[in-house]
Amino acid sequence: MLKDHTIVWHNCLSVIKDNVPPVSFKTWFEPIVPVKIDENILTIQVPSPFFYEYLEEQYIDILRKTLRKEIGPDAKLEYNVVMGNNNGFEGPKPFTVKYPTNNNAPLKNRPMSVPIKTEEKAIRNPFIIPGIQKLNVDPQLKPDNTFDNFIEGNCNRLARSAGFAVAQNPGGTAFNPLLIYGKSGLGKTHLAQAIGIEVKRRSPEKVVLYVSANKFITQFTEATRNNNRNDFLHFYQMIDVLILDDVQEFAGKEKTQETFFHIFNHLHQTGKQLILTSDKAPIDLQGMEQRLLSRFKWGLMADLQVPDFETRIAILKKKIYKDGLELSQEVIEYVASHINNNVRELEGALISLLAQSMLNKKEITIDLAAEMIKKLVKSTEKEITIDFIEKVVCEYFGLPADSLQAKTRKREIVQARQIAMYFSKNMTKASLASIGAQIGKKDHATVLHACKTVRNLKDTDKSFRNYVDDIEKKLRM
Repeated sequence: MLKDHTIVWHNCLSVIKDNVPPVSFKTWFEPIVPVKIDENILTIQVPSPFFYEYLEEQYIDILRKTLRKEIGPDAKLEYNVVMGNNNGFEGPKPFTVKYPTNNNAPLKNRPMSVPIKTEEKAIRNPFIIPGIQKLNVDPQLKPDNTFDNFIEGNCNRLARSAGFAVAQNPGGTAFNPLLIYGKSGLGKTHLAQAIGIEVKRRSPEKVVLYVSANKFITQFTEATRNNNRNDFLHFYQMIDVLILDDVQEFAGKEKTQETFFHIFNHLHQTGKQLILTSDKAPIDLQGMEQRLLSRFKWGLMADLQVPDFETRIAILKKKIYKDGLELSQEVIEYVASHINNNVRELEGALISLLAQSMLNKKEITIDLAAEMIKKLVKSTEKEITIDFIEKVVCEYFGLPADSLQAKTRKREIVQARQIAMYFSKNMTKASLASIGAQIGKKDHATVLHACKTVRNLKDTDKSFRNYVDDIEKKLRM
């Protein structure tokens, strides 16, 4: 029975609407027009190339799931992109362009299959999808994360220069390992991947791999469960350039740290390059083995700072030029002066501004920028860290700043520590192991017990509930 494309898309939207914020649904899904369905290929029309690229970057997972639910496991998606002028004020030109051009590619960003190439007995590749074989390890790098797209400024000059030196001679400089650290949204992942992309461009034969610490932990856990730990270890020891993102996630995971310690030693001793990123300098990392931290300090530690005004201007101009758009200098300076926390927020503000202009057919003016930024800044909560929570809790109870680290059973200290763990679990993205490692060097079970204790006391003790409510207000101020 032939399926009607409007019904298929309507069913997809009903699921998507329940899984994305209302503003995002209105902005990115309501303008889409279903065009046709041919066998298992659904064609949709979107207003611009920018619109298509944003859907592919942000919403490909939910599009994939809903389409496969409606059409079947072989579902494919094609885009008809209306080609208009840069800002979309004059209406579309009378032709369209299709994406993807390769009809064999069901959806962008689908899972990669990346077994290793070896003439010996095959070692299990933790990235492999069973039943699919390829020759080379896919580096897991985003093509846009290049040095050309990374704007240099005083805030990142040392890190970028060191990264480029490593890319020219991986394993052959004093910067091994290269550890890039800084707060979220400042470009650590971009810079680390830029090194990998440049290495592959210069030396395609080198095995480069980017992996997040959380992915590494998951793979190690599965390898242990399946009795494949040796294969896991051997696979990572064959990498020429290993890029490990968010290494602070190893906190409190002793077995994972031990395994990575052996991988680190092997790669370093055989002249291979290690690139690490972290949200803190090694000296501030909690729950990490000292022998591992000492190795992080063997090479170069380069930090990324919040970009200054000139660098923010350059980032915006680069993004605008890349997308083929036009904004007045006045608007660019206004956005750069009002969004000054990190690069991710800056680019997000620009995307929101362009979306408002395109969908409402409004020219991008200072007034439109001011309206958008007012909503964005108002709705953006400041980042709450475990350090900040500890500070607020200690100040509230009149305790010394380092009291939560003390090994004591004093009731006031234990209760304050439990409250700090409770808020860290609810107000940060840190894992239970990371929270425990940073607050009193406890394990994840202690954190779970603390959260349960606080919840029970809130329900049964009015005074305690008032303490918790007061502290929450101070944290959100």
